[in-house]
Amino acid sequence: MDSIDEVSTAANRWAFAALIGGNVALSLGAMLVRMADTGPTASAFWRMTLALPLLLIFAWRETGGRAPPRPAVLVAAMAGIFFALDLAAWHFGILQTKVANATLFGNCASLLLVIWGVILARRLPRGWQAAAIWLAFAGSALLMGQSYELSPDYLVGDLFSLFAGVLYTGYVILMQRVRGTLAPWTALAIASTVCVPILLGAALALGETIMPQNWTPLILLALTSQIVGQGLMIWSLPRFSPLVIGLTLLVQPAVAALSGWIGFGETLSAIDIFGGMMVGAALVLIRLPNRAARPI
Repeated sequence: MDSIDEVSTAANRWAFAALIGGNVALSLGAMLVRMADTGPTASAFWRMTLALPLLLIFAWRETGGRAPPRPAVLVAAMAGIFFALDLAAWHFGILQTKVANATLFGNCASLLLVIWGVILARRLPRGWQAAAIWLAFAGSALLMGQSYELSPDYLVGDLFSLFAGVLYTGYVILMQRVRGTLAPWTALAIASTVCVPILLGAALALGETIMPQNWTPLILLALTSQIVGQGLMIWSLPRFSPLVIGLTLLVQPAVAALSGWIGFGETLSAIDIFGGMMVGAALVLIRLPNRAARPI
């Protein structure tokens, strides 16, 4: 397993803060989707469309107007397809289940990325890494156990959110790969451009309301989720192993549970709070020096 010394330098401490900050910003997305008066897929379309002009400006300044390498563009475009399908599935799931459920199941990518990291490194985590993984997933299980209700009313939303998490895993893996060639805003602008027609086509095919009466939730969604959230996350991706990235995704269920409690009156119990604290402790542990990992 990659050494946790990768986050020991001053530059990577800032990168780790950016990774956490990006996930906090992304966790607000579920609440804003619920507040939007468009269809769920249409809200994803507006998230991309409203953010795209800024992303293109940032990308142009980043590259100086030079065209990026074609192979890297193709990888970023494929990432955009995964991301568009992820957003369509997740935004639909948000409206069919609770905010905390949608965010938690949508972040099954955290577990899949940890598994992917183990496969890549061919080593099992030990020491602080193992402790961090145990704390993170145990804390998330507490959050899920308290917020999830075994009800047919939530089953469809939970399944769509779970499928979205699988798609998001593909998106993160592809974006981490392409970031070795493309700068962050360029990679994000290409992926976002590909998302726009896919999401619009899906929203039209589903007969959703496209034009909003209230633009505020959609503008906030574009700024917090796509500009700040994805911007910070994509910038920090090359600096960390899939294991670290996967664990930081679990910030989102904890923050979403809090926003669901504040915004929609969804119960936040002492066990929920304790689960969130366990996730927080895991993020502290994952930054500590690690003992030797065991080959698998």
